[in-house]
Amino acid sequence: MQMSEEITIKVSPNVAQAYQKATEHKKSSLSTLISIFLREDVNEDVDFLGKLMDEISDRAVARGLTPEILETILNEESP
Repeated sequence: MQMSEEITIKVSPNVAQAYQKATEHKKSSLSTLISIFLREDVNEDVDFLGKLMDEISDRAVARGLTPEILETILNEESP
């Protein structure tokens, strides 16, 4: 089993309250997520980012985003 160390981070009161009320499973999941984001192993971070981008792409396609719509959005000028 991998060793772990406790850290302290500042969050809003609402987030703190939600964390305090969270189940142990949710707290463990959050700990894992934070570990992934802060991990020093660049290759794993790149792999995680790639998977995250694939997930975002899949969700966008499921919601009706096509390559043509994406191109139109990307070609729009900002105000």
